[in-house]
Amino acid sequence: MNFTRWSARLPGTQRRAAARTDHVIAREGSVPTARAEHLTDGRPLVPGVDELPVRDVLDRVPALVALVHGPDHRVAYVNDSYAAAFGARPLGAPARDALPELDELGLLPLLDQVLRSGKPRTLKSRKAPDGRSYTFTCTPVAEGDGHRVPGGPGVLVFATDVTDHAEAAERLRASERRQRETAVTLQCSLLPQELEQPDDLRVAATYQPGGTEAAVGGDWYDVITLGGGRTALVIGDVMGRGVRAAAVMGQLRTAVRAYARLDLPPHEILQLLDGLATEIDANQIATCVYAIHDPNEGRLVYSSAGHLPILVRDENGDVSRADEPTGPPLGTGGWVHASGSIALGPGSTAVLYTDGLVERRDEDLDEGIAALERALAGATGSPQVVCDRLVRSAGVTAGHDDDVAVLVLQHPARSGPDSELFRNAALELLGGVEAAPRARAFASGVLTSWRFPTELHDLGVLAASELVANSLQHGTPPMRLRLRRTDRRLIIEVTDGDDHLPRRRRAEPGDESGRGIAIVATIASNWGSRRTPGGGKTVWCEFVLPKAAA
Repeated sequence: MNFTRWSARLPGTQRRAAARTDHVIAREGSVPTARAEHLTDGRPLVPGVDELPVRDVLDRVPALVALVHGPDHRVAYVNDSYAAAFGARPLGAPARDALPELDELGLLPLLDQVLRSGKPRTLKSRKAPDGRSYTFTCTPVAEGDGHRVPGGPGVLVFATDVTDHAEAAERLRASERRQRETAVTLQCSLLPQELEQPDDLRVAATYQPGGTEAAVGGDWYDVITLGGGRTALVIGDVMGRGVRAAAVMGQLRTAVRAYARLDLPPHEILQLLDGLATEIDANQIATCVYAIHDPNEGRLVYSSAGHLPILVRDENGDVSRADEPTGPPLGTGGWVHASGSIALGPGSTAVLYTDGLVERRDEDLDEGIAALERALAGATGSPQVVCDRLVRSAGVTAGHDDDVAVLVLQHPARSGPDSELFRNAALELLGGVEAAPRARAFASGVLTSWRFPTELHDLGVLAASELVANSLQHGTPPMRLRLRRTDRRLIIEVTDGDDHLPRRRRAEPGDESGRGIAIVATIASNWGSRRTPGGGKTVWCEFVLPKAAA
C-alpha cells in the first residue's frame, strides 16, 4: 500500500510542503534544510523528512494513527502508538469489529460522513476506553495522480492525546461549580426567608438563579412594613455575577431596610443608596426600584434608579406601565432622583421584576416587556400563582442564562363581611379650643361603632387626644385626624402643616409639656412620624387588635 500520497493529508503537512517549495536558496553552496545534513564529526548524511519512509514517520509519532478504507472502513494500518493504547488490530477487518473503541466513542458515523463528503471532521476531547482523552481528526484519503488506491477511498484517523488539557478543564469546571454553589447559597441566604405580609396587600416573590456560575448573584427583593398601614416594596439588580455581586446585594438590601425606617420619600431613599453604593465599590453599580403603598391614597409612589418599569393590571384587566421619572443606576453619583406614582386601587395587581425575566439576546428589551404585559393581562389568581405563571410564560428554566427575581403584590377588592374589617374615618380640625373635645368625641363615636372592646376603645381615645393636643401645641393648620382599622390593627394618625417631627423625650416633674408622645409610645404597639410630600407631617400610632376584636 502506498503511504506517500496519503501522508500529504496529515494535519500541517501541506503547509510545510508549501513552505519548502517557496523557499529560495540565495547563497551558493548552502544545503536545503529539508533534504540532508552533513555532520561535522564525519558521520554519514542523515536523511531529510522527504526521504524518510512514511510508515517510519507514522510509527514514531506519539499521536494515534489509523487508516481505514472502503464503505465498511476496513483496517489498513494502525501505528505503534495506537497499538500501545488499544492493542494490536487485525488488518483487513471492518472497523466495527476490529476497532471497537472507535464505535464506543461514536466515531463510525463520523467516518461515514467524511467518506461521503470528502471533507475532514474533528471530534474534540473524547474520553477513550483506555481512560485517556483524545481529539480525533478524520481526514479523507482519495485516489489521485492516476494511481488506484488499494481498497478504494479511505479515511485517516489522527488522535492527539489531550488528557492533561481535559483534566485541567474538568478541574476548572469543578471550581466554577463550587463557586456557583457558593454564590447561590449566599444569594438565597441574603434574600428574605419569609416575606412580610402587610394588612392591605397580598405579596409573593420568587427567585430563580441562572444556570451557570456567571448567571448567579445580584438580584434581590424585599417587603418592609413601615407602620401606619404603609408598605415599602423594593427590587434591585447588582451588575455583575458571582459571590461578589451577591455580597454587594446583601449590603444594599440591609441598607434599604435601615433607610426605610426613616420613612422618607422613595427618591430620598435612592439618594442615600446611591452614595452608599459608591462607598461599597466604586466599580459596582446597581439598578433599583423603591416603592411605597399607602392604602389611604390608593396609589403606589415609587422612584427608579435605572430599573425596568413597574407593571400594574387594574381590576378590569388593563395593564399599564409606570412612567418616568427614572434616574441612572445606583453608584453613578451626581444625580438627583425624583418620585412618581401610579394608581393601585382595590382589585389591582402590580409586578416588579429584574431584567432576567424580559431580556433576551435575540430580541429588543421593549419586546420582552410587551410580552410580559400580555402575560400579566391573562394571569389571574393569588400573587404566587401570578408569579409562577409569569416566570413560565417568559420561558425561564433551570438553564436560564441570567438570574430572575419577581415580586407580585395585589390590593384585594374586599366585599361582604370581609369589608367590615377594613374601615376608615377622618375629621378635619380647624384648631382652637374646641378641636381637642371634638377629636375625642369623634374618636369615641367611631371606635364604638366599630364595636371595639372597652379597653381598646379607651386606649384609642386617649391616643387620639394626645396626638391632637400635640399637633395643636406644636403644629399649624390644616389639621386632620384619621382612624383606620384593618383585620389586624387599629391605626390613628394626625396630620398638620408643620414639618418639625416630634421625638420622644423624658419630661421632668416640673415640665408642663413633653409627656404626650411618651404616653402614646407607652400605650400603643408602635408609633412614628413622617413628613408629607406637600409640606407638614403625619404622626401615627397603632394598636394590635385582640383576636376577638379582629
